[in-house]
Amino acid sequence: MYSLFAALLVGAIIVYSCSLSTLNIRNQATNQQLANINEYVATETLTILSRTTENNQNTTQFLDIPSQIGNQRFWISIANDSSIAWVESGFGTTVTNNESRMTMPAKVAASGTYISGSGRALLQCHFENQTATLTLTTEG
Repeated sequence: MYSLFAALLVGAIIVYSCSLSTLNIRNQATNQQLANINEYVATETLTILSRTTENNQNTTQFLDIPSQIGNQRFWISIANDSSIAWVESGFGTTVTNNESRMTMPAKVAASGTYISGSGRALLQCHFENQTATLTLTTEG
């Protein structure tokens, strides 16, 4: 009787440990995918900035971003201060604390937010007073 009880207890502990491990791996994967999307957006901002500078014309590009990561919606924002510009993102539909941030190695004015699942992400670049201005919006 005690052996059966001990075996059930050990089995429950093993199942619980496996569940925690699986959840941890899933969380790491979703966080990595969010970081990959940040890197993609930062790379695309540099590409569109280069094209705009080269052609001296306004440039618009749709970004290939999934509507969800796992089963979660997320947001992406681009911004700048006096010294750097960055891409940041987090999970949810409200822009709050960023969970992932990547700086862009370019002096630009950057603004805008995209919330996944609300349409296609649109990145626009133009020059205003000899300053490149990047804007991230939702199509429409």
